[in-house]
This record gives sequence, C-alpha cells and structure tokens, in this order.
Amino acid sequence: MLSTSTIAVLVAFVLYLLVLVGIGIWSMKKTSSTEDYFLGGRGLGGWVAALSAQASDMSGWLLMGLPGSIYALGTGQAWIAIGLFIGTVCNWLFISKRLRRYTIVANNSMTLPEFFENRYHDKKKILLTISSVVIVIFFLVYTASALASGGKLFNAVFGIDYHIALAIGAVVILIYTFLGGFLAVCTTDFIQGMLMLVGLMVVPIFAYSFIDGSFEEQIIASGINGDYNSYMSLFSNGGKPYRFIDILSQLAWGLGYCGMPHILVRFMAIKSEKEIKKSSAIAIIWCFMSLVAACIIGVLGRAYFGSDVLADSENVFIQMINNVFNNKLALPFIGGIFICGILAAIMSTADSQLLVCASSVSKDIYKNIIKPDASDKKVLQISRVTVIVVAILAFIIAWNPESSIMGLVSDAWAGLGSAFGPLVVASLFWKRTNIYGAVAGILSGGLTVIIWDYLPVAGGQTIYAATGIYSLLVGFVISFLFIIVASLCTKAPDKDILAEFEKAKESVEI
Repeated sequence: MLSTSTIAVLVAFVLYLLVLVGIGIWSMKKTSSTEDYFLGGRGLGGWVAALSAQASDMSGWLLMGLPGSIYALGTGQAWIAIGLFIGTVCNWLFISKRLRRYTIVANNSMTLPEFFENRYHDKKKILLTISSVVIVIFFLVYTASALASGGKLFNAVFGIDYHIALAIGAVVILIYTFLGGFLAVCTTDFIQGMLMLVGLMVVPIFAYSFIDGSFEEQIIASGINGDYNSYMSLFSNGGKPYRFIDILSQLAWGLGYCGMPHILVRFMAIKSEKEIKKSSAIAIIWCFMSLVAACIIGVLGRAYFGSDVLADSENVFIQMINNVFNNKLALPFIGGIFICGILAAIMSTADSQLLVCASSVSKDIYKNIIKPDASDKKVLQISRVTVIVVAILAFIIAWNPESSIMGLVSDAWAGLGSAFGPLVVASLFWKRTNIYGAVAGILSGGLTVIIWDYLPVAGGQTIYAATGIYSLLVGFVISFLFIIVASLCTKAPDKDILAEFEKAKESVEI
C-alpha cells in the first residue's frame, strides 16, 4: 500500500511524463522531413537553443554524479565543474557561430559526420563511415549512463526494482524522441533545463535551514576522510593532497565540449547568428549557476545528513528532496516536482543521444553510404527504428545496478571528445587540415581512449588505473598531433576546399 506522500510524488511524475509525451505528439505534426527531424528546420530560438544545449549536456551527472562525488570526497571534486564551465564558455564563444556558418557552406550539412564529409570533399565517404561508427559506439555507453541514472532515481524514490525502473525511464524517453525528433527533444529539453535550475537553486536553501547544529560539526560527524579543512579544500581529494596531474585531468573535462555531437548539433540548428549571441549569454549563466549549486548540494548533504551517512552518495540530492519536502515541510507533491528536475536532467541527455545515434545510422550510414536514393520517408523510418534499437542496447549495458553514473559518463565523454574535439577545432580554424589528417585524428583519439581505459596493458591493469590520468587529456593531445603531422606530410587541400574555408570565415549573416 502506497503512502499518501508517495502517491503525491507519483502524481507529479505522471503529470510531468504526460507533458513530455504530449510534446512528442505535437512535434510529430511539425516534422515532415529529415531536416525537421534532425535539426528542427534550423529554426531554434535563442532560449530554446541555449537551455536545450546545456540540459542535454549536463544529464544526471549534474544532479547525481557531481554532488555524489563531492559528498563522498570533498570540494576538490569541483575541478571537474571548473573545467566544464571553461569548456562551455569557449564552446559558445569560439565554436558555435563558425560551426553554424560552415555547416551551411558545406552543402547544408545536418550531422557532424556529414559536415566532415562535405568539409573535406570526401567522395569515398571514409570520414562519414568512421565518424558514424565512433558516434554509435561511444553514445551507446553515454545513453546507458542516462538510463542507469533513471533506474537509480525510480529505485530511490519509489523502491521499485532497479531493472523495472530502468525500463520505465527508457520507454518514456523512447516515446517522445521516436515521435517528434529534434523539435520534441529541444522543446522538452528547454522545459527540463528550467526545471533543473529551479530545483538546484531552491532545494539547498530549504535544506540549509533545517541543518541541526553547527555546519562544521555536522560535516565532521559524517565521518569524512581527513579533517574539515581538507574536505572543504580545492586541493584535497578524499583527505589526500591533490597531485597537479589530478587537477589537470579534471580540468581536461572541458576539452570534451568541442567534440560532443549532441551539443554541436544545437549550434547548427539555431535560426540565425544573432540568436547565437543571446544563446551564448543564457547558456553561460545557466551553466555557472547550475554547476555552483550542484557543488553546494554535495557539501550541504554532508552537513544535512550528518552521521546518517548515505549508502549511495549519488543519491544525495534525491534523499535531500525527500527528507526536506516529505518529512520537514510535508509538501510531497512539490518535492515530486523537484525530483522531476533530476528526471529532466537524465531525459534531456538520453533523448539527444538517441537522436544523434539515429542520425548517424539513418542519414550518414543508410542514406549517404548504403542507399543514396532512399526517400525522406524511408530515412525517417530507419531513424525511428534506430532509436528503438539503440535504446535496447543501452538498456542492456546499464543492466548492472552497480553501474557508476560518473564512470560511464567519463568513458563516453573522453571517447567523443578525443575523437572529434581536435578535428572540429582544426576544421574550423586551420585551413591546411586535410582528409588524411582528419582520418588520423579521429582514429588516434578514439583508439587512445579505448586502450587507456579498457585494455589491461599496464601490469594487468588499465593505464588509467595505473596513472590516474584522464584519458581525454591524453587522447585530445594525441589526436591533435596526428592531425597536424598527417596534414603537413600529405597533399594540401585543393582550391575549392580552401575557398569554402574562406567563405565560412566571412562575418556575413547566414
């Protein structure tokens, strides 16, 4: 028998999920072509573009992974947030405008692999094939992280078996992504981005007001490693001093932004360059406020729960909402709305990842390689089938309830950032880059991460486990070096490619 408070939370969840499905149905009526399905007809406004980009970026990591790592190890974990903020600022200021312009110049490219193909006039479709395969591989892991977050959320809130909870979250995301494509994803992400920010800002204020006793005493009582000062220090990690390489590895998370297809596609879809200026300001402010609030929640959780140490640190925000709004304020429906903010973070990333995978398979592989004469209708059908298949595979990867959200996100972020980040930067800013450098960059970056994180080549353990150095830092540098060396050692781009590069540099509104 469900309690009254549980029923109130459940009602909030059901209403929220019905809104998302309704948006999917509404968006389906406005989706009649592949450009509509993958880019929303390049008609995103500033607010929607900004919040959908940031919401699809942060995922359950923002509300579960980051607060959880700070709760467990201290504020030293905030270096990741600092790196991500720097990466967000650079991505919006330096990449967004030029990428949007260049994708239009490069034969109106609708996906990142298609942009690489058109940018380098790759008639053999080598770049298209390699980049599409890389996207599918790493996005499977990324989508699995989002589904795992959903499973943990439903399990923590309702006590539902993790595997059943995993299935519920996957089905809802599938429905609105399947129906409405990019427009549905961006519209829901806008709502989810607002909900995430409100939850992040409001919940800590209430939680702080209910802390019993001294803030410092409560944190010490929670059994932290080391003393209070080390827990609150940016230069300490789990009671131990940070090495310089550890800080550098965490800051390196920011390098991943310029290689994330689900974020870059928002830049491509904004309706004008004037809107990009507005979007940049909104996105940067949202990012700063959200990251700071998420870090505060991790520290505040230690003081709020004190000696009642949480078994799963990644549930600190969920448990804080439950405790404050169910026990202290007796407002379970409001608490349910804020928990929906966590669900929003999860869904806003998973839907974007599903859509990018669908575009890679249907548009890049099926339409551009296997069957060039395929109709728009057929490509849309393949897209929707792909969404289902990818969701099922990600569901299988996330099946283990012990899966670390932070670990899954870390691996996928490193793989995509290393494979695509250096090439995106080189493609936009270095005209001497050629197809040989592009291929070398993708392969070297992606393979470095796989070898670094997955192969036990260092005395029976992975190189990451042996060194503690984040694979993105290494993979990004190696990929850039391969791009430069391979490009300089081979034939320069022809005059048509150089002419397009110069055209994309022009400051004319497109």
